[in-house]
Amino acid sequence: MTGIVAAGAGYLTQTNLTQPILQSGMQEQNRLLAELSQHDYTELLDCLTPVDLPLGHIIFEPGERIEKIYFPIQTMVSLVSVMRDGATTEISLVGKEGLIGLPAILGGLYSTNQAIVQIYSPSGIYETDVEVVRQAFLRPGPFQDVIFRYIQARLMHVSQIAACNRRHMVEERLARWLLSAQDSIGSDDLPLTQEFIANMLGIRRSGVTVAAGALQKAGMIRYSRGKIKILDRAALKETTCECYQLIRSEFKRLLEIDRG
Repeated sequence: MTGIVAAGAGYLTQTNLTQPILQSGMQEQNRLLAELSQHDYTELLDCLTPVDLPLGHIIFEPGERIEKIYFPIQTMVSLVSVMRDGATTEISLVGKEGLIGLPAILGGLYSTNQAIVQIYSPSGIYETDVEVVRQAFLRPGPFQDVIFRYIQARLMHVSQIAACNRRHMVEERLARWLLSAQDSIGSDDLPLTQEFIANMLGIRRSGVTVAAGALQKAGMIRYSRGKIKILDRAALKETTCECYQLIRSEFKRLLEIDRG
């Protein structure tokens, strides 16, 4: 429950009755927030609001002005390239290791991709005004440093996914994607449909059906309509291509987090 919002000195201030919850766990759950100084975190905390963004919700479209920055806690968002004919391919996943709206922080203002909610949890993502985060970023310090390192990790992630989509088999790519999704939200249970995964991987649904069937037969996952449960993470890691470990190692090196 949120009180009256007022603008002042370039920041939003508000009375937010969820603050004790945020203070007790949110900073530890989002890697970028964890790098804020106590002063910057306290200042930003007053401006963060939990929001419910349901599965499939489009946060912004290509060419749309970015008005808000989002920090996922237990929500996963895909950044998607949309072709003229409507075809889609995922270019990056963002979970608790990152944020949504990076171009606006850097001064780009507009999105070049679609951002769509892939996995939803009630109040699993927090939003704030772009200028709040931009001002924190412009001040030299730990937060600015971690944003630069996050940019490097994201660039590597996008380039490796491009290579993966071109060179590797569907079963390998699906295993990588499931492991990455698990890393992003910290759960074995993934509420995902085959159609949605097919859109993200840029392949036909039938291809996902065959690959998911093989993984399920091998005992790595259990799939029911709209839900995937990871049963054997070690076996999935053996099945996936080298891209998962390359991305995971780079995020670990740059941000000290485990995600692929």
